Amino acid sequence: MKKSVFLGVFRCLLLIGLLFPLLVKGQDIHFSQFFHTPVYQNPAHAGNFVGDYRFNAAQRTQWRSVSDNPYNTIMVAADARDFLQQKELGVMALLYHDITGDSRFRTVKLNLGASYGFRLKDSLSRISGGLQVDITHRSLNYDDLNFGSQYNGIYYDPSLGNGENFQRQSRFYFDAGMGLLYNRRDGFRKIINGGFALFNIIAPKQSFFNNDEVKLDRRWLIHADAVYPVADLWDVTGSIQYMQQGSHQEFLIGAGARYVLKDERGLFRAIKASIHYRNKDAGYLMVGMDYDQWTGGISYDLNISNLTPASRYRGGFEFTLIYRLEKFKGFEVPYRKCPVYI
Repeated sequence: MKKSVFLGVFRCLLLIGLLFPLLVKGQDIHFSQFFHTPVYQNPAHAGNFVGDYRFNAAQRTQWRSVSDNPYNTIMVAADARDFLQQKELGVMALLYHDITGDSRFRTVKLNLGASYGFRLKDSLSRISGGLQVDITHRSLNYDDLNFGSQYNGIYYDPSLGNGENFQRQSRFYFDAGMGLLYNRRDGFRKIINGGFALFNIIAPKQSFFNNDEVKLDRRWLIHADAVYPVADLWDVTGSIQYMQQGSHQEFLIGAGARYVLKDERGLFRAIKASIHYRNKDAGYLMVGMDYDQWTGGISYDLNISNLTPASRYRGGFEFTLIYRLEKFKGFEVPYRKCPVYI
């Protein structure tokens, strides 16, 4: 892709972000560093990396400033490229755990998926599609919850009945997701990704009161991110994502810079920083590093929503880590056959 075309795509993405409607609402469960959690973002990312195996971890804590039981989210994932020596076949596994609130509302999710792609004529571009199946368990604990019926007119009396008819404390369900991805990579410094993903295709039942009308809304998203060199040792980065689930919407946009420390003989080391905005919810800063097979990032959200009187602009930390493993494939030692002299 020529430089002018690449810059044109990048500018269009930024323009879309600046002109996007500002009346959107954020979702509570998300990762700010969506560009550092690839297979969570889109199953078509499975196997889309340099190496043979990739391991990914993320941890996020949110609303510690306003709650004694803040959101605590942990994700671990692994994916493989050219699985079982099948070219362009990727596989993935992801485990997700989230817990929050006085009820200790817990979500544990296991995703298993696969992707398949093909190279375009220029050999630098790749299009892939991915599918995943989800197994989810949700539970909560009613013991620490307080209800209005337990107020005796003078003070709260926990010995009084809560007047609630709880049907269940947990729910187990299956679901599925799918995605498409375009990737163009020319080394470590010219990269562009763009894709679409759809989750909760089955729309499983969610009610803890056995109400069959309460189902999990389907969630869809579009996303793009890019890296491009602007000087010998400097790259610019950009990312954008829009997600919608039912009546809830989330829009994120960010830009940053990366300084290259080493790019030679298969070694790539760089430090980076970026600033991001999640519409009507938060702004956040991210600092990170690429060190050969490792990529890591730390971000902190500054809350700017209607919750600021309680949060005092404090949001939460997020940590991400990626490790790419490449198997040693050996090499042939060139030699020259000596002539036979008599």
